[in-house]
Amino acid sequence: QVQLVESGGGLVQPGGSLRLSCVASRNIFSVYTMGWYRQAPGKQRELVASISSSDRITYPDSVKGRFTISRDNAKNTLYLQMNILKPEDTAVYYCNARHAINYWGKGTLVTVSS
Repeated sequence: QVQLVESGGGLVQPGGSLRLSCVASRNIFSVYTMGWYRQAPGKQRELVASISSSDRITYPDSVKGRFTISRDNAKNTLYLQMNILKPEDTAVYYCNARHAINYWGKGTLVTVSS
Protein backbone atom coordinates (compact mmCIF):
# COMPACT_ATOMS: atom_id res chain seq x y z
CA GLN A 1 0.00 0.00 0.00
CA VAL A 2 1.18 3.50 -0.84
CA GLN A 3 -0.26 6.76 0.47
CA LEU A 4 0.27 9.94 -1.52
CA VAL A 5 -0.36 13.37 -0.01
CA GLU A 6 -0.37 16.47 -2.18
CA SER A 7 0.08 20.05 -1.04
CA GLY A 8 0.88 23.45 -2.48
CA GLY A 9 -2.30 24.34 -4.31
CA GLY A 10 -4.00 27.68 -3.99
CA LEU A 11 -5.14 30.81 -5.75
CA VAL A 12 -2.69 32.51 -8.07
CA GLN A 13 -2.98 35.25 -10.67
CA PRO A 14 -2.41 34.56 -14.36
CA GLY A 15 1.31 34.56 -15.09
CA GLY A 16 2.14 33.46 -11.57
CA SER A 17 3.83 30.35 -10.23
CA LEU A 18 3.10 27.55 -7.80
CA ARG A 19 4.99 24.49 -6.68
CA LEU A 20 3.06 21.36 -5.81
CA SER A 21 4.47 18.63 -3.60
CA CYS A 22 3.51 14.99 -3.20
CA VAL A 23 4.89 12.98 -0.32
CA ALA A 24 4.84 9.19 -0.68
CA SER A 25 4.51 6.99 2.41
CA ARG A 26 7.52 4.92 1.41
CA ASN A 27 10.41 4.89 -1.04
CA ILE A 28 8.89 3.91 -4.38
CA PHE A 29 10.60 6.13 -6.91
CA SER A 30 13.08 3.46 -7.97
CA VAL A 31 10.21 1.26 -9.11
CA TYR A 32 7.14 3.38 -9.80
CA THR A 33 6.43 5.84 -12.58
CA MET A 34 5.28 9.01 -10.85
CA GLY A 35 2.94 11.50 -12.39
CA TRP A 36 0.83 14.58 -11.95
CA TYR A 37 -2.66 14.65 -13.40
CA ARG A 38 -5.33 17.30 -13.31
CA GLN A 39 -9.08 17.40 -13.63
CA ALA A 40 -11.03 20.54 -14.37
CA PRO A 41 -14.77 20.76 -13.73
CA GLY A 42 -16.68 18.86 -16.38
CA LYS A 43 -13.54 17.49 -17.98
CA GLN A 44 -11.66 14.22 -17.94
CA ARG A 45 -8.57 13.74 -15.86
CA GLU A 46 -5.47 14.38 -17.95
CA LEU A 47 -1.76 13.80 -17.58
CA VAL A 48 0.28 16.89 -16.78
CA ALA A 49 3.73 15.39 -16.29
CA SER A 50 5.34 12.06 -15.55
CA ILE A 51 8.75 10.77 -14.57
CA SER A 52 9.70 7.13 -14.80
CA SER A 53 11.97 5.19 -12.48
CA SER A 54 14.68 5.66 -15.11
CA ASP A 55 14.10 9.45 -15.19
CA ARG A 56 12.25 9.57 -18.48
CA ILE A 57 10.07 12.69 -18.36
CA THR A 58 6.95 13.39 -20.37
CA TYR A 59 4.83 16.53 -20.73
CA PRO A 60 1.82 17.24 -22.93
CA ASP A 61 2.15 20.20 -25.28
CA SER A 62 -0.25 22.23 -23.15
CA VAL A 63 2.28 22.58 -20.31
CA LYS A 64 5.62 21.98 -22.03
CA GLY A 65 8.03 24.78 -21.25
CA ARG A 66 5.95 25.99 -18.30
CA PHE A 67 5.79 23.00 -15.92
CA THR A 68 8.68 20.99 -14.51
CA ILE A 69 8.41 17.68 -12.70
CA SER A 70 11.13 16.60 -10.31
CA ARG A 71 11.64 14.40 -7.28
CA ASP A 72 13.72 14.16 -4.14
CA ASN A 73 14.41 10.51 -3.48
CA ALA A 74 15.72 11.13 0.03
CA LYS A 75 12.44 12.85 1.00
CA ASN A 76 10.11 10.54 -0.97
CA THR A 77 8.71 13.72 -2.49
CA LEU A 78 7.56 14.51 -6.00
CA TYR A 79 7.29 18.11 -7.16
CA LEU A 80 5.57 20.02 -9.90
CA GLN A 81 6.86 23.52 -10.55
CA MET A 82 4.25 25.46 -12.49
CA ASN A 83 5.17 28.76 -14.11
CA ILE A 84 3.35 31.20 -16.37
CA LEU A 85 0.05 29.86 -15.10
CA LYS A 86 -3.06 30.40 -17.19
CA PRO A 87 -6.75 30.35 -16.23
CA GLU A 88 -7.10 27.09 -18.16
CA ASP A 89 -4.65 25.49 -15.72
CA THR A 90 -7.35 25.72 -13.05
CA ALA A 91 -8.07 22.19 -11.83
CA VAL A 92 -7.61 19.72 -9.03
CA TYR A 93 -4.12 18.30 -9.35
CA TYR A 94 -3.51 14.68 -8.39
CA CYS A 95 -0.34 12.78 -7.67
CA ASN A 96 -0.14 9.29 -9.17
CA ALA A 97 2.15 6.32 -8.62
CA ARG A 98 1.98 3.61 -11.24
CA HIS A 99 3.50 0.17 -11.33
CA ALA A 100 1.46 -2.98 -11.10
CA ILE A 101 -1.16 -0.93 -9.25
CA ASN A 102 -2.22 2.69 -9.57
CA TYR A 103 -2.18 4.83 -6.44
CA TRP A 104 -3.72 8.27 -6.24
CA GLY A 105 -3.59 11.13 -3.82
CA LYS A 106 -6.69 13.09 -2.86
CA GLY A 107 -5.69 16.11 -4.90
CA THR A 108 -4.94 19.77 -4.36
CA LEU A 109 -6.89 22.60 -5.96
CA VAL A 110 -5.15 25.13 -8.16
CA THR A 111 -7.12 28.20 -9.16
CA VAL A 112 -5.69 30.67 -11.65
CA SER A 113 -7.71 33.84 -11.64
CA SER A 114 -7.33 37.58 -11.40
